[in-house]
Amino acid sequence: MVEKVGIRVLTVDDSRTMQGMLRKALEGAGYDVIQGGDGVEGLEVLQAADPVPNAIITDINMPRMDGFEFIEAVRALEQYKHLPMIVLTTESDPEKKARARAVGATGWIVKPFSTDSLVAAIRRVTA
Repeated sequence: MVEKVGIRVLTVDDSRTMQGMLRKALEGAGYDVIQGGDGVEGLEVLQAADPVPNAIITDINMPRMDGFEFIEAVRALEQYKHLPMIVLTTESDPEKKARARAVGATGWIVKPFSTDSLVAAIRRVTA
């Protein structure tokens, strides 16, 4: 089922394989996808994006700037304060989930993900 056109998602993950899987899953559901390879690049892509994405999916364990730092950096920028941000990670530690929520994450999905659960999460946060 193809979603409404015009919803853009920024994915931030240092794994090329994961980037490809996210692009395939999200574009297959009708979303426009832009990508960053880590938190630093994710911030650059976000700030250069026109139009701005409707949601962000970020990994936690990345070089240069991890997912927690990335979420904090995005939340510190006034124009992106309210963007839904979903953490997609291999981590399932409740302490890390709590920390992600504390810095501003909207949701949490554990890898490996199913396309259906990913699309459902994006649909929920962009509704």
